[in-house]
Amino acid sequence: MATASARLELIALPGFPLVDQGDDLCRLVVEGAARAGVEFQDGDVVVLAQKVVSKAEGRLVDLATVTPSGEAKTLAGQVLKDPRLVELVLRESRRVVRARPHVLIVEHRLGLIMANAGIDQSNIDAGGREMALLLPQDPDASAESLRARLYQASGATVGVVINDSFGRPWRRGTTGTAIGAAGLPALIDRRGDPDLFGRALQITQIGHADEIAAAASLLMGPADEGRPVVLLRGLTWRAPPNPAAALLRPETEDLFR
Repeated sequence: MATASARLELIALPGFPLVDQGDDLCRLVVEGAARAGVEFQDGDVVVLAQKVVSKAEGRLVDLATVTPSGEAKTLAGQVLKDPRLVELVLRESRRVVRARPHVLIVEHRLGLIMANAGIDQSNIDAGGREMALLLPQDPDASAESLRARLYQASGATVGVVINDSFGRPWRRGTTGTAIGAAGLPALIDRRGDPDLFGRALQITQIGHADEIAAAASLLMGPADEGRPVVLLRGLTWRAPPNPAAALLRPETEDLFR
């Protein structure tokens, strides 16, 4: 189970630079923590915006290099989007879930159901070119690699969450969602635990990493805030670690597919 202390602290690491391909995220995070006057402690959780991870991993694509297929051109006409962007969405996806004017919902190759396969063009210094940023190739692996390197650099056992903004099918507005996680339980199963009156919980599973991502988003912001890395301190849990992939609902449990 997860338990929170009486106080949770969120610290946006200040002065975090724009990230380029090949940048050492571990070094940048450690330097950001030093600027904040923070030393890593066991149980800290480092939350990173997906964009900085994707940029460091070289997931930028110049749209001038993309040749749309006939399928992409047809779909682009339906959704009123750039055919080159739609081509990238199709390459990153297993299937199209919904297509409407200005809306393209797909099942990403990672299993995520999301708009435009998570491909974004905001907050990118493109130097006059039209660029698109793809999700990390394997966000859970990216989170695990950073977790291991932060342990080597600090000696502290920390969790890592990679955060992206998702819309929700029945509610307006986006919220932070974990697409990668390491060193913590992304999903916590509380079934069988007693409630206040001793009744066993029947269906309760906690999207632990999603809650962490949403909390960090309050500081990160979606626009020009320039705070892509947030340290969360004071959260404790008693459950084994599992990756963000554990949050994906299997097709056999999906009542709306």
